[in-house]
Amino acid sequence: MTTSAGPLAETLREHVATWPDRAASAAVLGPVDGVASGVVASAGDLDVDRRWASVTKLLSALTVLVLVHDGEADLDEPLPQETAPPGATLSHLLDHTTGLDFEAGGPGTWRVRAQPGQRRIYSNTGIEVAAAHVERLTGAPFAELLRELVAAPLGMARTRLEGSAAHGLVAPTADLALLAGELLAPRVLPAAVVDLLRTPSRPGLVGVLPGFGRQQHNDWGLGAEVRADKSPHWTSPDSHPATFGHFGQSGTALWVDRSRSLALVTASSEPFGEWATTAWPALATAVLQTYRT
Repeated sequence: MTTSAGPLAETLREHVATWPDRAASAAVLGPVDGVASGVVASAGDLDVDRRWASVTKLLSALTVLVLVHDGEADLDEPLPQETAPPGATLSHLLDHTTGLDFEAGGPGTWRVRAQPGQRRIYSNTGIEVAAAHVERLTGAPFAELLRELVAAPLGMARTRLEGSAAHGLVAPTADLALLAGELLAPRVLPAAVVDLLRTPSRPGLVGVLPGFGRQQHNDWGLGAEVRADKSPHWTSPDSHPATFGHFGQSGTALWVDRSRSLALVTASSEPFGEWATTAWPALATAVLQTYRT
């Protein structure tokens, strides 16, 4: 690794200083001190609590996938029709292919726009249904499962779920960085769990990426968005197609590029908007240019 923390930190500071929220924060993760992943540069206060909004889905999906790995849930068994649309499975819920609308009601009032597996329709409800399903299987509140199975093992001591499994997490940027480091180089969670999160599931489906429009190949893993050839996009045009992660309406984002041993997290109290559609790709491009192997 030839890049020092100095140029990276300066790059982060320069970009974050132009954002609407001057108290925004960011961190770059990469190999450090012989460990496969750690914070190599940062800007802003990483200890301030932030609302993660839809970045919550990464931790919620990992919680479900750990239960699958442990044999307590099944990805491909159709869910009971009183709890999910006909034919829907946990994998459909996690990769946004149930056909459920974004906010899709509940049993008896589902707003379904396609049959399972046919289209990629981003849905908060789908993640909430997945969380409710594993609550029924285990008899434990989902917030407790998330904390015990993922957050606590990763050392995310201040991470807490307040409400929806789709968008309710609150935690400091430092905890977001811990998650990014684990996704970059798993040391605590089973590698197979992280691979399910990030490996394209039913690749090639058309769909709308919220904030960035219709994508011919709207690829997702079981919880994480996969960049593929999407354009426009919130990562850099130079990002590897296998780059994966998530962003949220709160102005928070996380992406991982394993081809470069690199991850980036950002957090802001300024809601996602036009500023982010230009600021995030610009920062990602600058980080890629500074961070060289």
